[in-house]
Amino acid sequence: MHKLLASTYKEFLLLSRDIGGIAILFIMPLVLIVTITLIQDSTFKTVTDVTIPILVVDNDKDNVSTTILNGLKDSNAFEIITKSHETEAKDLVFKGKYQLAIVIPDGLTTGLQSKIDQNVEELLAKFSLEENTKKENTVIEQKEVRLYFDPATQLSFKSSVKNGIDKMISKIETQSIYQAFQEQISDDPSEKIFETDSFITFKEVLPENKQEDYIPNSVQHNVPAWTLFAIFFIIVPLSINIVKEKSQGTFVRLRTNPVSYATVLGGKTIIYLIVCLIQFILMLLVGVYLFPAIGLPTLDVSGRLPLLFIVAFFAGLAAIGLGLLLGTIAKTQEQSAPFGATLVVILAAMGGVWVPVFIMPKIMQTLSHISPMNWGLNAFYDVFLRNGTLLDLLPEIALLLLFFIITTGIAIIYNEKKNAV
Repeated sequence: MHKLLASTYKEFLLLSRDIGGIAILFIMPLVLIVTITLIQDSTFKTVTDVTIPILVVDNDKDNVSTTILNGLKDSNAFEIITKSHETEAKDLVFKGKYQLAIVIPDGLTTGLQSKIDQNVEELLAKFSLEENTKKENTVIEQKEVRLYFDPATQLSFKSSVKNGIDKMISKIETQSIYQAFQEQISDDPSEKIFETDSFITFKEVLPENKQEDYIPNSVQHNVPAWTLFAIFFIIVPLSINIVKEKSQGTFVRLRTNPVSYATVLGGKTIIYLIVCLIQFILMLLVGVYLFPAIGLPTLDVSGRLPLLFIVAFFAGLAAIGLGLLLGTIAKTQEQSAPFGATLVVILAAMGGVWVPVFIMPKIMQTLSHISPMNWGLNAFYDVFLRNGTLLDLLPEIALLLLFFIITTGIAIIYNEKKNAV
């Protein structure tokens, strides 16, 4: 125990003398999380709170076009700018001035009504509700609503606009059919025979927190993700520290003393685990106090702190185990530093820190399960977003602990074999 404490104290002295390293470990992650959260929150607001200007050419100027325009306005997502000519609107969109132009064809309302009346009359005639006189139906030309998109527009935006307009037109057609039947069946136009309201509705069900719907925000997603990134980035200074001690002959002097390599690594583990937890505390403080001051949502940690610290503790162990292994295997700082930084970025990308796992290709979704960042991120999400209990966290915690044990064990075995006489 005394040897472990002495090794820990040695690591503390080394780290405390490296002011630049401490600044990187504590300040840079805070800058990173604030910057990324501001960017992603602004993007989220762009989609939900800011109206997008679009061009509309209304050649119909009747009930259907009015309903489409009112639906676009009521969505609070678009700013309607009317144009008189289709060519002008198309040119503005294709030049990137606007993202979308909607061209409503002439005679859309009358054409739709004529087609519906024709179909209703045919149907009622088959059921003998009208005189069974054979009439030759006139061919009613189909109408098309033309959409012009900026070539740089994302596919998701195109799909949402198309689906929204298609839904509005389908509702107009349905209501028009009901109205046509009512006019044919009843002599009283004010009598309401059919109920035109939608029978099937959709409701999003969210996790509940204190009997209230709990809606995740950008902070609940970004704080755990970038906290993990900061924690795992500790492998860079840790591996450099180990390589530096080997190059300076410190390990040679330690081998002359009755101190095992496991004890040396134990001292490093304790100090760097404390660093990881301090990083985590700073991240939480930023989320709770700084984010509200700069207009971001507040990080809600009420009732979650014990579980959050448990996840951070085991995530820190996993990161330290990887750093110990890298530092043991690497021969020079030029090997450990670039490789460690690149490895953290790869694990972050695979683990869902950069891009959500569910939108990755199938092969990447499968590979994400081998990233310790993915285990830690899922554990944090269980606490922040799913109201998970300690029992729910056990699978991820067990994986993180197992990862630490395996990587540290490999480091010890590799060092013993390398120095065996």
